[in-house]
Amino acid sequence: HFAIHPIDTVKTHLQAAPVQSGVAARTASIGSAFSAVIKADGFMGLYRGAGTVALGAGPAHALHFAVYEVVKEKLGGSGDGVHPIETATAGALATVFNDAIMTPADCIKQRLQMAGRCYSGAISGTAQIIREEGVIALFRSFPATVITNVPYVAVQFGVYETAKKMLARMGAEEEETLVVQLIAGGLGGGFASAITTPLDVVKTRLQLDGSGRYSNGVVPVLRQIAREEGAAALWRGLWPRVLVNAPSAAICWGTYETMKDLLGLKDEDASTGVIASATV
Repeated sequence: HFAIHPIDTVKTHLQAAPVQSGVAARTASIGSAFSAVIKADGFMGLYRGAGTVALGAGPAHALHFAVYEVVKEKLGGSGDGVHPIETATAGALATVFNDAIMTPADCIKQRLQMAGRCYSGAISGTAQIIREEGVIALFRSFPATVITNVPYVAVQFGVYETAKKMLARMGAEEEETLVVQLIAGGLGGGFASAITTPLDVVKTRLQLDGSGRYSNGVVPVLRQIAREEGAAALWRGLWPRVLVNAPSAAICWGTYETMKDLLGLKDEDASTGVIASATV
């Protein structure tokens, strides 16, 4: 998360309303956006909010994968063959638990990315948001976050599991390799992030909206953005989003699968040579 946080900061600026970010109003170029953020906030401005999301990511990811493995096993998605529906469903259900932890952390992160100079840090920023807008402000984007992440995770997990098995077969190897896991993870994360960009723009607008400019509904906000700024505004930040999520998903899946191997959570079916995930 820390390594790719500057790209995420640029994505937030691109997706923000023009009245909130001069970057969004002036350019859609990633390079120009980087320059604009550094000019306005200095190089360290690219890292505002990194600590907040890092603290929330650990427990959120742990709960996410635990739920994913249990549900996938119950649905029969851990056996031989390709099971995109089962794995996609398990991933979608797991993301609801993940979002319950990450939504407040992501809200604070994006507020710091956009208005870091207004807060002395994450703790004071959180206190200020609660004092001025109430605790509900930290969770205002939860419905939009779930609506964004359920299809995102469903597509990512489905593409990952399918691509992983297809790549392993193409390599004529009995066991999937780390390279296969990394490539499959990158494909899943990149494709899923691209097609859900409009929903992510809505989530960003809601998390940054402290003035009540937008309603809480996803569809009304989509329509408002398209009406006021044009349909192209719904796709702002697409490439930064892909650049963030493709390597992030690749590293996440590679690390996760490697740790499962090291901890003995994968058992080999001697009769088929297929690796089957053990129930968590």
